[in-house]
Amino acid sequence: MAATLSHHEARHAHPVKAVFTPSVLPRKRNRAAKQEALLQAALRLFAVKGYESTTTREIAATAGCAEGLIHRYFQGKAGLLAALVDYRVAREVGDLRHKVHPASTLQQEFLQLVNWEVERMWQDRDFLRVLIPRAIVDPEVAVMMGRSVTSVRAKVVLERLKQFHACARLPEDELTALAQSVGVIGIVFGFLRPLILGHDRLRAKEMAGVLAKILIRGVVTSRPDQVS
Repeated sequence: MAATLSHHEARHAHPVKAVFTPSVLPRKRNRAAKQEALLQAALRLFAVKGYESTTTREIAATAGCAEGLIHRYFQGKAGLLAALVDYRVAREVGDLRHKVHPASTLQQEFLQLVNWEVERMWQDRDFLRVLIPRAIVDPEVAVMMGRSVTSVRAKVVLERLKQFHACARLPEDELTALAQSVGVIGIVFGFLRPLILGHDRLRAKEMAGVLAKILIRGVVTSRPDQVS
């Protein structure tokens, strides 16, 4: 009887574990997938209809989710926009850290950072169409944009530039300005000129490169003993 009971327990122990373990992981994946779907749906609708004209019902329907999930995950439409900003910035910072490999010289590094930023701004044009108008009329969005979009990305650029002696020896305010200039060039030549002003995109990108060369040349030539 003891051997039979042990065999009986062993047969019933495994099914319980098999049922329990998978039941947790799918729920996590399901939540993440729904959040991703809501973010992507919000971005598309905000870009086409505008933030104010888009309803949470439309976002939920486009995402194939229940409207109540927007309030559960993001506390409403404003929270959805904030999460969208954080999501985009986190992805961009991750790409910058892991996909853009450090160059061997300061000149090459600065030029590739500017080129990356110009391309990124063009790729994010739908996102910027939503964010910039909201930042103009909503002070909270403006603060969020300054904190997440400008400060976070500029900090990553600054960390990369500090690896070069010429930048490491710059006064802190000059180094900060140089790092922030990457974002300024990016939004002007990657978004405003081609999209808002209707300039040729490739020509705008070339002009961004020319401006970047002028800026970084000033850093290098002002410290001829530090060219790397």
